[in-house]
Amino acid sequence: MVKIVTDSTSDITPEMARELGVTVAPLWVNFGGESYRDRLDIQPAELFYRLAKDKVFPTTGAPPAGAFAEAYDKLAEETSEVLALTISAKLSATYESAIEGLELRKRKDCRVEVIDTLTTIAGQALLVMIAAEEAKLGASLDQIMDVIRKFIPKTHTRICFDTLEYLHQGGRIGTAQAFMGSVLKINPIIGIIDGLVEGIARTRSREKALDWLYNFVKGFDNIRALAVEQATTPDKAEAFAQRLSSIFPMENIRRFVFGPVVGAHTGPHAIGVALVEQV
Repeated sequence: MVKIVTDSTSDITPEMARELGVTVAPLWVNFGGESYRDRLDIQPAELFYRLAKDKVFPTTGAPPAGAFAEAYDKLAEETSEVLALTISAKLSATYESAIEGLELRKRKDCRVEVIDTLTTIAGQALLVMIAAEEAKLGASLDQIMDVIRKFIPKTHTRICFDTLEYLHQGGRIGTAQAFMGSVLKINPIIGIIDGLVEGIARTRSREKALDWLYNFVKGFDNIRALAVEQATTPDKAEAFAQRLSSIFPMENIRRFVFGPVVGAHTGPHAIGVALVEQV
C-alpha cells in the first residue's frame, strides 16, 4: 500500500496521523534561542499563551531534509511507494527539504514522489486525507498522484483575522499587506491562492467575516470535503460548523486547530474554512 507523508502545517495532529496512517514531518517554532518541534515539543495552547504573555513574535522553520529522508527510509521498510504532500513552496522551504531528502535517503529501492499542494492548513489536510483514502482503497502511486493533481486547483481556503500583525511579522503577508495600516477596525479575509497569501475582502466585524465565509462556502455546488479551523475559539468555530451544516452534512465537516507553526502567523483569534470541490 502507498504510504503518505506530509508536514505539520497541515495541522494533522499525531492522533489523526495514526488514524489516517500518514507520517507527519514537524516544522519548528523558535522563541529566541529556544526551538520546538511543531505539536511534539509545543502544543497550540502553549504557543498562544506565550504570544499573549511574552508579547514576542516567534519565527518558524522548515523540517531539515534529513527528517524527510528518515521518514522515507522508515516507510521503505513496509512499502515500495511513498507520496509526500507539502505546504506550498511559495510559503515555506518545506517542499525543498522534502525534495532534498530524496538524495539523503539510504533506501533508494522505494519510489518516493513529492507534490507541492499549493496550499496549507486544513486545505492541505483535506488533500492528505483524500490521498490516504485512495491508498487504503488500493490505488497505485501514479493513480493517487493523478487524483491529487486534479483536486489541487479545486481546493479553496479562506481565513478571517482580527489582526494581520502576526502574518506581517512572519513575512507571509503577501498582497494582504494592502490591508495593513487601515484606520478602520476591520476583520480581513485572507485566501491561499495559487500557493500564495492573498488579501480577499475587508469586513467590519467578526460576525460579518463569518457571514462572508458562510456565503463563500454556499457558493459551491458540489463539495467533496469541508473543514473548519480555529485557534482559540472552539465554541465559535463549532457554532459556525453548525451553521454550515445547512450546506454540508454536519458529521462530515472536519475540525482542525491551528498548530503552533501556523498559529505563529495567524495569531490567536483566526477562524477559517477549507473545502475541496468534487472533480
